[in-house]
Amino acid sequence: MSILIGYGMVFAFFVLVVYVMERTHVHSDSFVDYAIAGRSFGSWYQTMAFLNTWLPGTIFIAFAGLSAASGVIGYYVAGYSLLAVLFMYYLADRVFEWGKRHDLKTQSDFVGMRYNSDRVRVVAAIIGVLSILPWLILGFQSLGLVFSYLSFGLFSPEQAVFIGIAVLALRQYWTIKMGMRGIVISDMVQGIIAYGVGGILSIGFIIYLINSGSGFDQLSQDFAMLPSFGSTTGPLYYFAIVVTGALGAWCWPDIFVRLFTARSAQTVKNSAFKAAPLMFLFLALMLTAAMLASSLPEVAEAPDQVWFLLASHAGPIVLSLAGICVLAATIGNINALTQAIGVHAAQDIFHVKGGTDREITRTARIIIAITTLVAIVGAVMTANTASGLLTLALAAYQGVVQLAPALYLGLLLPWVTARGAEAGMIVGIVVAVLLQLLYPVSIPALYGLTSGVVGLIANVAVLIGVSLWRPQEGDEQQRLYTLFRPMS
Repeated sequence: MSILIGYGMVFAFFVLVVYVMERTHVHSDSFVDYAIAGRSFGSWYQTMAFLNTWLPGTIFIAFAGLSAASGVIGYYVAGYSLLAVLFMYYLADRVFEWGKRHDLKTQSDFVGMRYNSDRVRVVAAIIGVLSILPWLILGFQSLGLVFSYLSFGLFSPEQAVFIGIAVLALRQYWTIKMGMRGIVISDMVQGIIAYGVGGILSIGFIIYLINSGSGFDQLSQDFAMLPSFGSTTGPLYYFAIVVTGALGAWCWPDIFVRLFTARSAQTVKNSAFKAAPLMFLFLALMLTAAMLASSLPEVAEAPDQVWFLLASHAGPIVLSLAGICVLAATIGNINALTQAIGVHAAQDIFHVKGGTDREITRTARIIIAITTLVAIVGAVMTANTASGLLTLALAAYQGVVQLAPALYLGLLLPWVTARGAEAGMIVGIVVAVLLQLLYPVSIPALYGLTSGVVGLIANVAVLIGVSLWRPQEGDEQQRLYTLFRPMS
C-alpha cells in the first residue's frame, strides 16, 4: 500500500533526527546552555538554524499558494527575507557584544538591558509570546495536509491533523529535554532535507511543467503585475508587506535568539553570507515551480495544495519526499516557537526578578509542555475552521513588528528612553491589531498601507515624542555612554 511508503518515510525521518540529537546530547543544568546552547555554534549551524526557523512548513503551502494564485507578488517573501539577512549582518556586532557582555539570553532580556527597565522587558516578552502562539497552532494544523496526502486518500486533512499532533507531541519530548542545543543540531538535519531536497524537487517540477507545456508563455499577464493604482489592495501594498516583513524579521523571539547561540559576532556575519544565496536559490526555485503550476486545473482549484499536487504527478515516493520536506520545515519552526515561549516566559515574565539556573530551566520546561498542550487543544478545536485563526495570526504578525522601533532605534540612538519604548510598543500594538481586525489585508484610504505600517508610524511618533519630553537623567546617561562606547 502507498500509505506504507508515506508513513514509513516519516518514521525513518523521525528516527534519523532523534538519533542525531541523542548522539550529540550534552547533559547540563545550566540555563545558558538550555536557552542559547552555551554560545557555542559555528556558522553552518547558525545558517541552518536560521533557515529552519525562518522558512516554516507554510512556505510550501501558503506562500507557494500565493505564487500559484497571483504570480510574482508571491516572490515578496524572497525580497524581505534577503533584507532580513542583511539586518542580521549589521546587527551582529552590537547585539552579540552586548549579549555576551551582559549574559543576555532572549530578545526581551536584550531590550530590558538596553533600557534598564523590567517593565520594558516584560512588555516585550508578553508581545512576543502572545504573537507567536497562533502560529504555533497553525504549525500543528498545517501538518494535516502532509499526513493526509501521505495517507494517499485514507485520511482527510481534518482527520490527519490528529496524526500530525501525535507525531509532533512525541517530538516535543526532545525539545523539552535538550533545549536550544538539541534544536540547533536538529535544524541542521531538518534544514538539509527541507530546503536541499525541496530545492531539488522544485527543479524537477519546473522541468516537468515546461516539458508538459506549462511554461512561462502560458501564464496570465496579470501574474507579472504588482498592485498599483486601481487595484483592490492599493499601490502601496507591496511596499508595506515587504517593509513590515523585513523590519519584523528580528522581532520574532525565536529568530532573535539565534544571534546569541553563535560563537562570535563574526560567526553571525559568516552565517548571513551563507544564508542569503541558499535562501534566495531555494525560494526562487520553489516559487517558480508553484507559479508555473497555476495552469494546471487542479492547482487553479486549490492553489494552497500546489506543492503536493505537483508531487503527486511523480508517484508515491516523490510525493512522500515532498511531504517530508514540509514536515522537516514545520518541526524546525514549531521547536523554535515552543522553546522561545518557554524561555521568554520563564526568564522574562515569571522570573524577571531573578532565580537560579535550575529554577528557571525547570519553569521553562514546564511552560514548553503546557504550551504544547494548549497548541494541541487549539489545533483540535480549530481543525475545521482555520480561516479565523489565520486572521488572528496575521494580526499577531502586525503586532510583533511593533517591537521594531524599540529594538532598532534602541540600538542606534542612545537618547531613546524606557518610557518612550514602553509607550510606543503599547500604542503601536493596539493600533495595529485594531486596524488588522477592521482591514485584514490593506487599508484602502491609505493607498494600501497595512495595519502594521500604520502601527509602526504611531509607535515611532510616540517613542520619539515621549523620549524628547521626558529625557534621561544623569545616571542613565552615563550608563548609556558606557554601553554605546565603541567596541574593542
